[in-house]
Amino acid sequence: MNALLRGAKIVWVCFWMSFASILLFLPITISAFLSSTGNLPFTISKAWAWIMLKVTWVHPEIKGKEYIRKNQSYIIISNHQSHFDILALVTKLGMQFRWIIKKELRKIPLFGYALYKSRNIYIDRSNREKAVESIHNGVSRLPEGASIMFFAEGTRSPDGKIHPFKKGGFMTALETGFPILPVTVNGSRKILPKKSVEFHPGPIEVIVNKPINTNGYTPEKIDELIDRTRSVITSHFNPDYPERGGNAR
Repeated sequence: MNALLRGAKIVWVCFWMSFASILLFLPITISAFLSSTGNLPFTISKAWAWIMLKVTWVHPEIKGKEYIRKNQSYIIISNHQSHFDILALVTKLGMQFRWIIKKELRKIPLFGYALYKSRNIYIDRSNREKAVESIHNGVSRLPEGASIMFFAEGTRSPDGKIHPFKKGGFMTALETGFPILPVTVNGSRKILPKKSVEFHPGPIEVIVNKPINTNGYTPEKIDELIDRTRSVITSHFNPDYPERGGNAR
């Protein structure tokens, strides 16, 4: 019975992923070519995330949204537990932001170029110098008021813990002067852990923390900035969510 239920869940989510992708592919792609800022395709993409959350019975909630200033660009730094982090962040932050995307996706016909036209930032993760150059070019194309999202661990956590943060997002913060917006995601690993294809309905908690001003930080002090940001994110991290309430903000 468990195997049958597991198989039914996988078929269900694959069907809806395909349906939502087919339904929204043309609107997102066309809007990417027509939009001068990339804001419209990003807004339409929220519909894809909303559909996937609804059909998997996943219910994200957000705390600390009052910390987000309208039309302010941020470097968003978040922990990364699951693919469902993306859906929760897109639908709940209520702001325009762009993703750091691996260059291989650029090769997907039409769709890859549409992602580029939407002002997302492609990077070559195998070459540090090219990755830095790609981020510089991407920042120069960023529309006014848009932010950049970084999963600072670089990949989804394999064990539910928050792992060391990489420097890329923090170097970008220093170079742009954008404040860092620390975001903690709780509960998503219970929805869909890494290497799993079976989802489990439930809540996700997105906690927006007070922005960190990067003025006064230099590349020599980047480890201090990383430690400060990671400390804020981990202080609100609750691996037992939703069984126990999160830490007090």
